[in-house]
Amino acid sequence: MELNYKVFGEGKDLIVLHGLFGSLDNWVTLGKKWSENYRVWLVDQRNHGKSPHSEEFSYQAMADDLLHFMKKHQIEKAMILGHSMGGKTAMEFAIHHEEMIYKLIVVDIAPVKYRVHHYKVIQALNAVDVSSLNSRSQADEIMQEYLPEFGVRQFLLKNLDRKSDGSYDWKFNLKVLEEQILPISEWAISEGKYEKDVLFIKGELSEYILPEYASEISQKFPSYDLEIISNAGHWVHAEKPAEFFEVASHFMKD
Repeated sequence: MELNYKVFGEGKDLIVLHGLFGSLDNWVTLGKKWSENYRVWLVDQRNHGKSPHSEEFSYQAMADDLLHFMKKHQIEKAMILGHSMGGKTAMEFAIHHEEMIYKLIVVDIAPVKYRVHHYKVIQALNAVDVSSLNSRSQADEIMQEYLPEFGVRQFLLKNLDRKSDGSYDWKFNLKVLEEQILPISEWAISEGKYEKDVLFIKGELSEYILPEYASEISQKFPSYDLEIISNAGHWVHAEKPAEFFEVASHFMKD
């Protein structure tokens, strides 16, 4: 699969992978800052952004997409940063292709099985009849019944694409995301270890990396460190961008 991407800067390669319901556009501001020192590749994962849609949607498939992407662009080795779903893709890739990674940064996710947290999001998205939609504000009003959090709705509405004829559609493949939400949430990465340095970054207010996950993390990633960014939730990079940039950049430089 040929993934959509944007690239900025020159130097050592850094590949950034977004989370579920996200896109590379969520990372443009930080990507441009990192491009002062690195060649930064922002990638839309399958069924997201402007990348192709597919009935196949698994972490193994997304890790294979990343391998194909690196080979196509002649990237022999890179730093890889992944948030949430992107972090799980990065971890799956790392277990199989350790030699292709300088450093690994995993943002607010662990290599464990999760209960599904996204049913309300799916409900909200399905409540929007894109075929009869007149504006983004109309979609926002519909979704508010299911998702009172303004920031979450705005994040999702970035995926609402207005076509040349004025009609709307979601950029992501909502049908497949809904069908696969359970296996995607409950997935735990393949057997094996990644022995190189890994930085896990957690938002203090998020429950995606809990103390009881430490043993499972260390089994797969024995050389890991954990940094906690205060007063931030799951979208730590969006909520505390300056702090996040500093923590991630310090690790990249080591």
